[in-house]
Amino acid sequence: MKLHPFTRPTIVAAIEFLGEMLTQAKFDQLAVRLGLDDEIPQGPTKSVAAKCALLARAVNQRATQIVSTLDGAVTLAEAAVREAVGVILPQYANPGQERLLRGLALDGYVVSWSDDTRKPLLRAALPGEVDLPAADDEVHQLLKQFGFLVPLGHLDQAIDAHARGDWAAANSQIRTFLEGLLSDIASHIDPQKTAELPTSENRRAWLTERGFLSISRNEWTGDGKNYLNGLFKMLHTDGSHPGLSDEDHSTFRLHLGIITARTFLRRLRNGR
Repeated sequence: MKLHPFTRPTIVAAIEFLGEMLTQAKFDQLAVRLGLDDEIPQGPTKSVAAKCALLARAVNQRATQIVSTLDGAVTLAEAAVREAVGVILPQYANPGQERLLRGLALDGYVVSWSDDTRKPLLRAALPGEVDLPAADDEVHQLLKQFGFLVPLGHLDQAIDAHARGDWAAANSQIRTFLEGLLSDIASHIDPQKTAELPTSENRRAWLTERGFLSISRNEWTGDGKNYLNGLFKMLHTDGSHPGLSDEDHSTFRLHLGIITARTFLRRLRNGR
């Protein structure tokens, strides 16, 4: 079964945006192109909003189903998202479009426009090996497996804040998530010893002594010039400033946080 690269919130945002941008007739044509005209009533018997709800449910239930499009065979989820990308407008201040673009950014995609046709183009912002939706899902599953519910809550708050466009809150929550995760990992390895350590930095140093964090890979060192210290310093910068760069940087922080968490959770699962 072929996997699709888009998360449920992005799929829902895409279909809601299509509902805002398409007339009844064009929405019916969309259902035909997706092969869902038997499930989505045609004509004015239902409102476009009602059809959106039906379409979103159908696409999420069969997200990995392969459908034929003019761009070739793709999953149903990807076909729906690409339909929404096709009606995105440059410099269009629309809340639905902004939600879709934020969802795509979280999934590791950006929209650009060709110089000649001004047609919106969907492209990956990160290497395919990163596979952010799969990484996010794995992190959530491992957090639940180990019972790390407080860090899980902070991660969900970071994702929710990013989806709202609240960059300062997202930045703050992703730092708190990573600090809490490493503290919970230390407690999972040795709860009695961790209880004696007063700060999260003490616990990270102890994780290095135990060999969980690597000195040779520069994950943690005594001089403070290491990956985790640098990451926490970068995540500590806060404040919301106008402009796209803030959105880009907040997305970058969230991506880094998820990928870093996946590495350490896998390490804990594998007993290393």
